[in-house]
Amino acid sequence: MRLSNEILEDLLRDIESDRAERKESFKGDAPDTVRQAICAFANDLPGHQTAGVAFIGVRDDGQPSGLPITDDLLLNLANIRSDGNILPLPSMTVEKRTLRGAEIAVITVMPADAPPVRYKGRTFIRTGPRRGIASAQDERILNERRRSRDLPFDLQPVSFATLADLNRAAFESEYLPGAFSADTLDANHRSYEERLSACRMVDSANGATPTVLGCLVLGNRPRDLIPSAYIQFLRLDGGELDAPIIDEAAIDGRLGEVLSRVDEKITANISTRVDLKSQATEKRRWDYPLAALQQLIRNAVMHRAYENTNAPIRFTWFRDRIEIINPGGPFGVVTHENFGRPGITDYRNPNLAEAMKVLGYVQRFGVGIAIARRLLSDNGNPPPEFEPRDTHVLVTIRRSA
Repeated sequence: MRLSNEILEDLLRDIESDRAERKESFKGDAPDTVRQAICAFANDLPGHQTAGVAFIGVRDDGQPSGLPITDDLLLNLANIRSDGNILPLPSMTVEKRTLRGAEIAVITVMPADAPPVRYKGRTFIRTGPRRGIASAQDERILNERRRSRDLPFDLQPVSFATLADLNRAAFESEYLPGAFSADTLDANHRSYEERLSACRMVDSANGATPTVLGCLVLGNRPRDLIPSAYIQFLRLDGGELDAPIIDEAAIDGRLGEVLSRVDEKITANISTRVDLKSQATEKRRWDYPLAALQQLIRNAVMHRAYENTNAPIRFTWFRDRIEIINPGGPFGVVTHENFGRPGITDYRNPNLAEAMKVLGYVQRFGVGIAIARRLLSDNGNPPPEFEPRDTHVLVTIRRSA
């Protein structure tokens, strides 16, 4: 949503507005407070159902501060969305606008479809021109608000699932410490159902029907609830599917268990060679760099389609290459033509992406393919090959020479 100059000028003038944040620069505590403001605009506790705006390069009275609006500044502001500190990912745009006769950086933030949104484990809200941390009642309001929205599939309730299908110990010992700040947990007086709802693992604290996200992340037996929720690992002694099988496994379980077990499978199958001839000191080279394969398989888990399919992710290890087949084609702004291009990303499962960040399997969003490319190049492997189709994405990784 691109706001007109007239609307932006009005927001600059209204110093009491709860829809505007003003910063003279992006130094000092500004990077932190701007992120808090973005989080609060995304939560939209007052229920405006329209954008909030953070202005960089204006004083508190709305007058331009004379800050140079450089490409580096705009890039740093745009990176706020994907640095993994605000979850789920906010819907925001960053642009340079000319207002009151000066260039100003404008961050426009739309209300989230699935609040509450948190910055570093804390839920920020706006009360007039002030920011604050949400109370338990504020979070209840935000939790209830998302029930009436058009939710992504990972937040749809699984009608036949119950609380007994979720692993409470895993939730409290593994997930909560990563989802909330320590002081928030210490002050937490919410019930088990309320905490599940705040993390989107159930549809609401009252009904407490597990969501797709809850089943994937906390399910005792996720495949009983989401049949496609597993990775089919297959290693073959040859270059075709009819070659003799060396190793195979259907890797299922809770999200963290699946990612941990597939890491173990990859580690066990990687081979290392030592080069003693090309240089004075020995150099170790792997047929595939572990971290590159981790990035690509986690990318598949994050972006695959779980709806209207029973197909798993297929990880097939041939003698000369690895193929990863991921159910679900390009999504949102990602197309067949721009697939894999730096800076072009979208999220079919935005809340699952958040859960992977909470559990420590993602450090920053939107860079997995770029990291995999660099690691493969450093190891002497050819670049990964991506073949996006309407129903799936095939990634081929070829063995190092």
